[in-house]
Amino acid sequence: MWLSPEEVLLANALWVTERANPFFVLQRRKGHGRGGGLTGLLVGTLDVVLDSSARVAPYRILHQTQDSQVYWNIACGTCRKEITGHWEWLELNLLQTLSVFDNEEDVTTFVKGKVQGILAEENKNKEVKEDEDSGKFKEAELKMRTLFGMPEVEKLVNYYSCSYWKGRVPRQGWVYLSVNHLCFYSFLLGKEVKLVIRWVDVTQLEKNATLLFPECIKVSVRDREHYLSMFLNINETFKLMEQLANIAMRQLLDNEGFSEDKCLPKLKKSLKNVSALKRDLDARAKNERYRSTFQLPKDERLDGHTDCTLWTPFNKMHIMGQMFVSNNYICFASKEEEVCNLIIPLREVTIVEKADSSSVLPSPLSISTKNKMTFLFANLKDRDFLVQKISDFLQRTPSRRSYSKEELRNPKSAESEVLPEQSEGSSPSSSTPSPGVVLDSTEAAPTATQALMTIFRKEPQEELSSKMAKEKMKEESWKIHFFEFGRGVCMYRTPKTRDLVLKGMPESLRGELWLLFSGALNEMVTHPGYYSDLVQESTGKYNLATEEIERDLHRSMPEHPAFQNEMGIAALRRVLTAYAFRNPNIGYCQAMNIVTSVLLLYCNEEEAFWLLIALCERMLPDYYNTRVVGALVDQGVFEDLTREHLPLLYEWMQELGVISTISLSWFLTLFLSVMPFESAVVVVDCFFYEGIKVIFQVSLAVLEANMEKLLNCFDEGEAMTILGRYLDNVCNKQSTSPPIPHLHALLTNGDDVPPQIDIFELIKSSYEKFGSIRADAIEQMRFKQRLKVIQTLEDTAKRSVVRAILTETAFTIEELEELYLLFKAKHLMSCYWGGSSSAAERHDLSQPYLEQYRIDSEQFRELFLALSPWTCGLHSQVLAGRMFRLLDKNKDSLISFKEFVTGLSGMYHGDHIEKLKLLYKLHLPPALWSEEESALEAAQYFVEDPLADVTHDVAAGGETSGQVQEDAANGNTKQKRDEKTASQDYRYHLRMWAHEKENPKENIKELTKMNQEQFIEMCKTLYNMFSEDPDEGELYHAIATVATLLLQMGEVGKLFCSPGSRRANDMGDHKGLGLQNKEGVSAMDQAKTEAAQPKLKADCDILSDTLKTQMERMKLAECVATKRESSATQLLSDEEVRDDTSMSSYSMVSSGSLPCEDISEDTVLVGSEHVVGGHGRPNSIDADWSISFEQILASVLTEAALVRFFDKRVVVGPKIAKCKSQRAVERQVSSSSDQDLSPSSS
Repeated sequence: MWLSPEEVLLANALWVTERANPFFVLQRRKGHGRGGGLTGLLVGTLDVVLDSSARVAPYRILHQTQDSQVYWNIACGTCRKEITGHWEWLELNLLQTLSVFDNEEDVTTFVKGKVQGILAEENKNKEVKEDEDSGKFKEAELKMRTLFGMPEVEKLVNYYSCSYWKGRVPRQGWVYLSVNHLCFYSFLLGKEVKLVIRWVDVTQLEKNATLLFPECIKVSVRDREHYLSMFLNINETFKLMEQLANIAMRQLLDNEGFSEDKCLPKLKKSLKNVSALKRDLDARAKNERYRSTFQLPKDERLDGHTDCTLWTPFNKMHIMGQMFVSNNYICFASKEEEVCNLIIPLREVTIVEKADSSSVLPSPLSISTKNKMTFLFANLKDRDFLVQKISDFLQRTPSRRSYSKEELRNPKSAESEVLPEQSEGSSPSSSTPSPGVVLDSTEAAPTATQALMTIFRKEPQEELSSKMAKEKMKEESWKIHFFEFGRGVCMYRTPKTRDLVLKGMPESLRGELWLLFSGALNEMVTHPGYYSDLVQESTGKYNLATEEIERDLHRSMPEHPAFQNEMGIAALRRVLTAYAFRNPNIGYCQAMNIVTSVLLLYCNEEEAFWLLIALCERMLPDYYNTRVVGALVDQGVFEDLTREHLPLLYEWMQELGVISTISLSWFLTLFLSVMPFESAVVVVDCFFYEGIKVIFQVSLAVLEANMEKLLNCFDEGEAMTILGRYLDNVCNKQSTSPPIPHLHALLTNGDDVPPQIDIFELIKSSYEKFGSIRADAIEQMRFKQRLKVIQTLEDTAKRSVVRAILTETAFTIEELEELYLLFKAKHLMSCYWGGSSSAAERHDLSQPYLEQYRIDSEQFRELFLALSPWTCGLHSQVLAGRMFRLLDKNKDSLISFKEFVTGLSGMYHGDHIEKLKLLYKLHLPPALWSEEESALEAAQYFVEDPLADVTHDVAAGGETSGQVQEDAANGNTKQKRDEKTASQDYRYHLRMWAHEKENPKENIKELTKMNQEQFIEMCKTLYNMFSEDPDEGELYHAIATVATLLLQMGEVGKLFCSPGSRRANDMGDHKGLGLQNKEGVSAMDQAKTEAAQPKLKADCDILSDTLKTQMERMKLAECVATKRESSATQLLSDEEVRDDTSMSSYSMVSSGSLPCEDISEDTVLVGSEHVVGGHGRPNSIDADWSISFEQILASVLTEAALVRFFDKRVVVGPKIAKCKSQRAVERQVSSSSDQDLSPSSS
């Protein structure tokens, strides 16, 4: 390729000149090509260690002038052909022009300008991509693609110098981190090491330091561990590896592959060794930390941050910290953790102004908001640029409906004095609607515009009066806090805020504070009307999620009066259904109903909906999907934390297997299902403020409080009883609500009443003993567990698939597992390198494991060619396409693993009848495309018998007529089940299940008959299959004999295909030599038949002559097969020698003989009136010629060689091993005439 001219001082160092003229020199790198010796080995080693581009581009062209000692590198090439093309262009277009110049400086200027012009023209014609990547990085990317054979769509993210430990010897080289692969290359003194690992195969990734491997990164896959060390910056490398592995796990989890960020801001100057993708991933990591720290929406993007100070009026101080600016928010975080955090939505900003600087307050910036709060920042380094940036964002901020202070306070909790009056007349049995209840015109059930706790509040009892006083004091404390620190989103968040949360939120403010601290308020305010639109859209629609929701509605806190009537149930239904329609990937998951019912007690429907979004999509990621991956990940994190903080208890609990049992329900429902309601909501208070670390802390505190009892347990049941009893007795002594009966039975024995545990004491204890747990440490542990959990789930899916299909094939468990891994690898490769269908179409998570991964025709063809026992040379490509169409029963152009294995098993484990039947079907529609048949056959199949048409349809689908009826019964049953599911008899489903498990043998009599052209195609396939067999000669003789006999049968069968004969056969046996029936033959038809008899007799005479000719031809074929090596040149033309499979080709084929592996353009059918056209196809098809499968089978059984061939046992193991040993990516073959890089692998 052409290069931007670069100066070269030592032109001949490590390079050999191959061509030269007065202005240009073509050079080759020493050691490349033939020879090289010790010098070549040393140069190759230096190129790898020093990251020289000469390893990939070993040819170059230099520009020189006679009097100058400076050379200019203007082109390089990976092979001789490429560099020769550039050299010839220079000689043809520039050499004569340059000889005219008198001044050598003008020559150099002209050459440089010409090369830069070529580069500009090339870049103009290419798509605009990677324009930010430096030339050095592009060189590295080219090197990666050349060394490992990666296609252009595989993007390099970064590369690092390191050592790979192969055994006990470190191999110095370079690790290349691409979007989908980790690759390592080393070349030291002639020894080449290559390593390619797909990120989706990584099961563990950790950074550790041992005596043997000082500060190394361990990359584990299922069957091996790899160690990389001696990094210049191991932390940067490890973080990048983590990100790429996370992207791969996300792809396995929900098909969410990597897509570049098109909105990434452009750099003024490209960095030397940093790609746009690396910058993209760095920006993603910063965005994630930013959103997590301030609980911002998922689409918020950090624009930049700067050091500054913030004036805090509550303590009259300037606090050091950082200001973060994004497209919708200005945030501040103090350098000292948790001293002060601040969030200012740009929708609330009214004034941004620069204040006067002073020695005390340099570069101040004042920001005022709608609720009359003013924030003063100072010590800003580039204040003018920052103000301009904020102004730009303010101009782009759409006008949003902002909450007034009264709205933020929420009508349900506006004034504490109103609460007693609101509770009057609000019993569920009241005939008049309660305050805050609106009768929806579209539904009979009323819609609650207030929190259900407010509507269904019972009058306080006398013994609760002291608690009510404490509740009033809590409310006053929060009002004072609001006055001092602000109220709403712009509140100063300090340790005092957390102390108030830990003491408990007042019930009147709980909903408002949940919305505020979770960040749900921001999303709700910026999306007005979204919830109501979703409710309207989802009303009256039904799917699997709505069925599950209906089933769980009455199980959601049935002990609470709010859910003992239709109002609460209807509100819960609307919120859950709206979310299921918003996020169909999650839809509905058990435990969501419990959490949502609690949210509805303290918030109205819209607020509960946005809180549910915050929970499912930000605060508890992946918790509520079909496989509860997030909860399983946090379960693993909890085990790690238990091992770290309670090591003695951990060992004992692992033996009992308790931790994995208890933690799932604790995390999924935030203790709401295992603690009394009034106690669990206090945990939820802390969770919305602090996040998941509170759940871990409380869980550890519960284990620590019961450590002594748990260590004395002897089984899992006893440990569960101890923990259940403890949690049942966690009480909230400050609750003003009447106690709600807990669903769990009180686990007590006799008079042994367990002591009550105050929830506030439990939370306080958890902060004192386990408050050191940091959020960033939890995220690190989550990453480690996520790899483990997702790969474990993938292994479980593999075992489930193998168990489900084991009884339907003859493959062993090990073979099926290996085939599944190859099938899945092909699917995943297509996901990130493209295919004829989208990744979502090929990986449907809603399907059972057996149907989830699917591949298209191109991927199937690659697997078929690698694994098929039938080797047919280039004809294998055609056979693969036919097999794909045969297996694709539902015509969606995708094949599932079950369909793939079914087809493969037929080729490997079927007897000679099954294999012949499969081969027979491969040459009938739908396997045989209409494009592969003649135009006449595409328009009208030669089979005219109505009964044959029916059997043809059955055979095309691969089903018997009984199965068709069964499918119809299935369709009717499904329709009835949709109408009324409850009325179904379970015995019917058992019968249907038993029928589905049956695998009835297909009746060979019902297979469609084969016409002449289809038979020719089948014979071509057989010739190709035999071409590489050791008994090739014997097989050719056998198939020639059988084919001659079958062609004779077809010709003789035409004698009985006359209308009169067909009518006679309607009343008799039609199972003979391929005879077909017709009904309703007229007298005129009979007359025509009688007139045609002389012609049929003539055809038979021609047939007898043809058979004699064919016998001579068969002898010739045997001779050619026996002495192919010695006589091929004399018997065959040059075109035939170049044939792809067999030398025993015929140049002429009679109508009573068989073409071998292909019909050439000059082939004619002797003894037939039909002349073969230009494409080797007859211009018309003999519509009366046909042959049945029974006839083919009977004929094949007469030849022992053919029976042995089809009964020969073939083992799939070597094919699988060969397929696994091949590179995951086909190496790009160079057309260079000399020796290129060797493709050896480690």
